Amino acid sequence: MDIKILVVEDDEHIGKAVKAFLQDAGYQTELQADGNTALQRIFEQKYRLIILDIMLPGKDGIELLKGVRKQSDVPVLMMTALSGDSHQITAFNNLADDYITKPFSMQILLKRVEALLRRSGALQNEIRLGSLTLYSESYKAFWEGQELALTLREFEILKLLVMNGNRVITHESILNKIWGFDYYGSEGTVHTHIKNLRAKLPVNIIKTIRGVGYAIDAETAGGQPS
Repeated sequence: MDIKILVVEDDEHIGKAVKAFLQDAGYQTELQADGNTALQRIFEQKYRLIILDIMLPGKDGIELLKGVRKQSDVPVLMMTALSGDSHQITAFNNLADDYITKPFSMQILLKRVEALLRRSGALQNEIRLGSLTLYSESYKAFWEGQELALTLREFEILKLLVMNGNRVITHESILNKIWGFDYYGSEGTVHTHIKNLRAKLPVNIIKTIRGVGYAIDAETAGGQPS
């Protein structure tokens, strides 16, 4: 998926966690730790979404937001530990698109990201891979025009694999992204859902990478995600 996201966060642990999570969701994600470098990168690159911490070295998040708005209407999601109303009002007065406070669920962050990308037109509701078509908002899947009777979990797993192209998604990543970080299930849960999903697909387009996880066989499906 050719959607670039810039994350500006000076807390190394949080920044790397957000970057890894968004990359696993299929987004091209870049991490910067200070406002001055981030602003320069915004001049150089075309991002479809920017996630900004407020407390940053160099230019803080609000100053960086002002700089972004002088040249672009790219969606901006503020991500900060400052939860007071005044901070949120300041962010929205300077044309931030959304605001999330730490600590937050990665699943909620991803939903906020998807909502902003859909609103801007960067994220399409329809995802195609050869004979397979997925509709994100209705959670429906079709193979050559025939609807597949998938459960919600099966749809989410299939979408996750399709959005990542030929990249291998580990068992742990699937559990974290589909069931959440606080879920205490095992790899067996994933195996069972993959088995059921394969049984419902007219063609097996899911490859098993033994001891690691799963990946989509785009060639067997008949194309690349679009």
